[in-house]
Amino acid sequence: MKKTDSQLQHDVMAELEWEPSVDHADIGVSVIDGVVTLSGFVKSYPEKLAAEKAAKRVVGVNAIAEEIKVRLPSEPKSADHEIAKRIIDLFSWNVMIPDEGIKVKVEHGWVTLTGTVDWFYQSEEARRAAGRVSGVLGVNNMIEVKRLPAAANIKERILAAFKRQANLDAATVTVATEGSKVKLGGRVKAWNERGIAERAAWAAPGVTAVEDNIVVVS
Repeated sequence: MKKTDSQLQHDVMAELEWEPSVDHADIGVSVIDGVVTLSGFVKSYPEKLAAEKAAKRVVGVNAIAEEIKVRLPSEPKSADHEIAKRIIDLFSWNVMIPDEGIKVKVEHGWVTLTGTVDWFYQSEEARRAAGRVSGVLGVNNMIEVKRLPAAANIKERILAAFKRQANLDAATVTVATEGSKVKLGGRVKAWNERGIAERAAWAAPGVTAVEDNIVVVS
């Protein structure tokens, strides 16, 4: 049975309250025609990401508009150059990040990452690492991935990912590529199935963009 907007709103608010890494007190939730909008303030960028992930876990949520802003505590804020140095240091300590190919720019707490890597997971790990640094308000990840993906390879990864999960079927998921861009289509039964397909596509070598047109049929 499809949930009403008020039921979805209640369930998302309950999930945010249950998530220990999120202070839900300053987060607002509204739902119109099944689209969930998150608004308000959090104290850090990782908390912002955690709130979005929590909302996506709720059954029946098909789309999210994320308008949460980061509002740092009142203590003195780090200077941009100090934030940049901490990010560069983090990269040098993380074996998953090829720090020699990545450049870091920080302006008013907003981080921009540029450069090239061989694998998408390296770009994603750099984005996550930068977001964990105190004083960061947001991360604009413009790191490029070098290698070109193959549609057959991506389809195989999606099928394998679905087979590892119970009660999931990738037969209705379609995959097409345009250069380094992947287009996903078809239908799945739940939001988490759509997420599995999207993560599997991103895991393929050379993927720089994923256009997810998979429809969730509740």
